Amino acid sequence: MDSRDGFIIRSMKRQELDLALGWAAGEGWNPGLHDADAFYDFDPGGYLVGLLSGVPVGCISAVAYGSKFGFLGLYIVKPEHRGKGFGTELWHQAMRRLGSRNVGLDGVVGRQRNYERKGFVLAHRNIRYELAGGEKMAMPDNNVVDLRQYSIGAVAEYEKGLFPATRARFLEKWLNPPQGIALGYVDDDDDSSDKLAGYGVIRKCARGFKIGPLFADTQRGARKLLSGLAGHAAGEPVYIDIPEANRAAVDLAKEAGMNKVFETARMYNASKPDLDISRIYGMTTLELG
Repeated sequence: MDSRDGFIIRSMKRQELDLALGWAAGEGWNPGLHDADAFYDFDPGGYLVGLLSGVPVGCISAVAYGSKFGFLGLYIVKPEHRGKGFGTELWHQAMRRLGSRNVGLDGVVGRQRNYERKGFVLAHRNIRYELAGGEKMAMPDNNVVDLRQYSIGAVAEYEKGLFPATRARFLEKWLNPPQGIALGYVDDDDDSSDKLAGYGVIRKCARGFKIGPLFADTQRGARKLLSGLAGHAAGEPVYIDIPEANRAAVDLAKEAGMNKVFETARMYNASKPDLDISRIYGMTTLELG
């Protein structure tokens, strides 16, 4: 706990994470309606709230993935309390929590220079694309299967090289989203017909649905997963955060008739993780990486 002039920083209680995600929705970030359960269960101490005279006025997440990687998100100070140093105190407390870990974040473009001054370096841009109506892409496909037929361990093994740390505990809830689905892709050209060659998750958000992650070995697999996932939205808008560095993913979004609506800067403070960006067609979440 940290305090100054009536401003106190402490770990969030579970219901306060709902409040923080509500603030994120107000900023236009469009978090999932049920994200808080998966977020909080994974690292309950990773969410900090700043209170002024007992009233929440700011927040930040500092989620630890083991001893070597961490991710910052949900960095918000209510508009009427900005410019008073509260955000700086939240930042310092979050960075102290993550210690010597390599830390990643997705910063809005307008704050990129600020993060650079704090030692963060741009890895790539994430571009949020919108599909106006998910049903436009829906098509049945025998290669797309219910991901629940695979164990959490199998999914975690598949995404090695696609995320900077192992996160099996996080996947336990993330792969079972209320009002959402998780699908796998099986490549019938592979000698092992049941070998996972991609997977994706879609979940209900404040507006429409959001896909994340979308991982696939090939653009063909990503296309079929995108179609299956978007079909779950039943005509509501569908969003996906695509790493601009994966040109095949950008091409796929444009091919699907998706439009750019938002972008962030993926940055790290120690080193850029060695990830296979060619297989990352959609980021998991801007809040936890």
